[in-house]
Amino acid sequence: MSVHEQFAEDLALYSLGSLEGAELGALEAHLATCESCRHELELLRGDVSLLALTAVGPKPPARSRQRLLSAIAAEPRIALPGNTPAAERGQRSSDSSAPSSFTDSPSRSWWSAFGWPTLRWVAAATLVLVCVALVRQNSALQQTVVGMRAQFEAQLSEQGSKLEQANQTLATLLDPEATKIELVAVGSKPQPRGKAIYERRNRNLIFFASNLPALPADKIYELWLFPASGGAPIAAGLFKPDARGSATVVNPPLPEGVAAKNFVVTLEPESGSHEAPRGTPVIVGVGE
Repeated sequence: MSVHEQFAEDLALYSLGSLEGAELGALEAHLATCESCRHELELLRGDVSLLALTAVGPKPPARSRQRLLSAIAAEPRIALPGNTPAAERGQRSSDSSAPSSFTDSPSRSWWSAFGWPTLRWVAAATLVLVCVALVRQNSALQQTVVGMRAQFEAQLSEQGSKLEQANQTLATLLDPEATKIELVAVGSKPQPRGKAIYERRNRNLIFFASNLPALPADKIYELWLFPASGGAPIAAGLFKPDARGSATVVNPPLPEGVAAKNFVVTLEPESGSHEAPRGTPVIVGVGE
């Protein structure tokens, strides 16, 4: 279980304000040093806020609606020219002292039939649409974060492997107990050269070669370890030199506990010999 999975449930409780005791202190200490968990906490708090928005509020008291209607009725009416029926105009002319009544207005009947219920439904529908949009956006962001996190973890794992290999290589180079054998050309001027550094305890082998002749067609160089016990040679890796004749073999698979007496590079078929050298020796170890 990773550290992030360990605190996943505590993060949810913390965003709701329900985490207490030792778990609260441990989570806050972890949040102080973990950017990923802090980001996850912000996402959870966003979800909690959305849940709060979707809650239905209390219904307004009936007296509030009555006060609003009374206040609207108290406002003076403004009659627009051409909108008042002739009979109503005649009645108002005969009784000009009669006050305007809100009950005679068509807008009042419309408000009574559609006002508050319509506004409440419109507000509720708008709120639902906003919440759906926010939830979808939050889901898309979470998927993006998950993808980025997986990519980051893969890169981190790869870098960790490379660092571990580099540490092993450095430890082999600096180990005073490692066997170091230099390889030189056979029967000719020692132009091609090689050097093998072998650590028996951890089975680590680092081999460098330089000035190697270019390979003929369908051929390859193969490195061999000759055991100190006198047993059969052990294949220690196939390699091809670059344009300058340089090549490197680092930590090939080797059996455990084999002491090295010497190392030899031979010219073999392209698939290698593996069981025993069949080709011509190119450089042979001379020890130090």
